[in-house]
Amino acid sequence: MPRRTSGDRAPSQVDVARVAGVSTQTVSRVIAGQANVRPETAHRVMAAVEATGYRLHAAAASLASGRTRMLGVISVSTARYSTSAILLGVEAVAAQEGYAVTSASVPQHSPPSAFVEAFDRLERQGAEGIVLLAPVGFLPDALGNRTDRTPTVGHRQADGQGVDALINQRAIARAATEHLLDLGHETVWHVSGDEFWQESVARREEWEQVLRERGITPPPVIPGDWSPESGYRAGRTIAVIPGVTAVFVSSDEMAFGMVRALHEAGRSVPGDVSVVSVDDIALAAFATPALTTVRQPFEQVGRTAAERVIALIEEREPLTTTPVAPELIVRASAAPPRTAD
Repeated sequence: MPRRTSGDRAPSQVDVARVAGVSTQTVSRVIAGQANVRPETAHRVMAAVEATGYRLHAAAASLASGRTRMLGVISVSTARYSTSAILLGVEAVAAQEGYAVTSASVPQHSPPSAFVEAFDRLERQGAEGIVLLAPVGFLPDALGNRTDRTPTVGHRQADGQGVDALINQRAIARAATEHLLDLGHETVWHVSGDEFWQESVARREEWEQVLRERGITPPPVIPGDWSPESGYRAGRTIAVIPGVTAVFVSSDEMAFGMVRALHEAGRSVPGDVSVVSVDDIALAAFATPALTTVRQPFEQVGRTAAERVIALIEEREPLTTTPVAPELIVRASAAPPRTAD
């Protein structure tokens, strides 16, 4: 490969050492996370890293090309099916393009600093680009200029090309709510996902909007956290509220728990209560009754995210994200109310 000229070379540890006023050995120890460095010195070195834009590539230093061909993925550690399905898409594209994948998970409800630490850790491991599978609103501000030095694809981006642009969450909620109303239900209740997630907020807001467009005052939201257990608790609540005939549940996994609770309370689905959920995971078709749900193309989200971040790394023509229209999968869990003609 042609050698870089002094005017366009990448920042090195020598540059970091000069800005921080320390030796290159000290810079190496800080970057390696060794404990035998005073905290104030480590802080000065990391500030110099930020100032110079040095890419923390531990592996790249040993490569003549300066490349690691590694993608980093930051996700929130939950048991949700969606995370693993999206990661499959990332890994498929990475393998096709000759990249490896390293990941870091952050506990749910973590503060912004936890995501920053995960980002920095992936950089130190040599990630040339990072995919953020964490649709939470504070990330762009928390990460600061890190996304300038390391190509990053997140859920929400200023150019409108984040991976969230692939799926219109409001359209998902509209499809589910309108389906139940069009079946003849007078109103639709809602079991929300964890509002730590932007997708949950978007679905709740659109559910409310659809009801208000029909002249219906939205009933109280029943909170969930994506888990079957929270769906079960919501189902026990729904079972004792008179007049509930239709529920929009924000994930299939919560819907499984809800249907179980309604069954135990002697309420049939869809005879007494119709249920429409979101995701269309593999088990949805085999539930009893089979779930009517709005499909999300999780693997395609992962593929698109990986394709876009690799394009940024390799300075290819930017990819345009084409939104996928939500698809309502009609099965057996929703029907007209018994009072309807």
